[in-house]
Amino acid sequence: PEVELRAHRIDVEIAADDASRAHGLMDRTSMPTGHGMLFVFADDAVRTFWMKDTLIPLDMLFFDANRKLVTLLSDVPPCKADPCPVYPSTQPARYVLELNAGAAAKLGLREGDMATFVNVPPAVH
Repeated sequence: PEVELRAHRIDVEIAADDASRAHGLMDRTSMPTGHGMLFVFADDAVRTFWMKDTLIPLDMLFFDANRKLVTLLSDVPPCKADPCPVYPSTQPARYVLELNAGAAAKLGLREGDMATFVNVPPAVH
């Protein structure tokens, strides 16, 4: 599966059930350039993410049901000790894409950009 943003394709792993969304990118020491993790939800809601046990800094991109980028959080640092801060979307989101920190800036992404999904399955309920 891929997400296309500003004519750039990103290979994504899909996290579409509670267990995979809860684990996310925890415990990973790196992620290849041009890769990300796409979190797929069944509904629109303000999404809150954190970086507990996530070892690499990330960009968090929150998309609404129409795949419009509604919140962009750049260079979110790993959390080394509890309590870990939470990072909410500013508007309801259905999808969250995590990329290596700095990737969003390199692609010139900004809120309002539209994403195209290629071979991304619908949410698993």
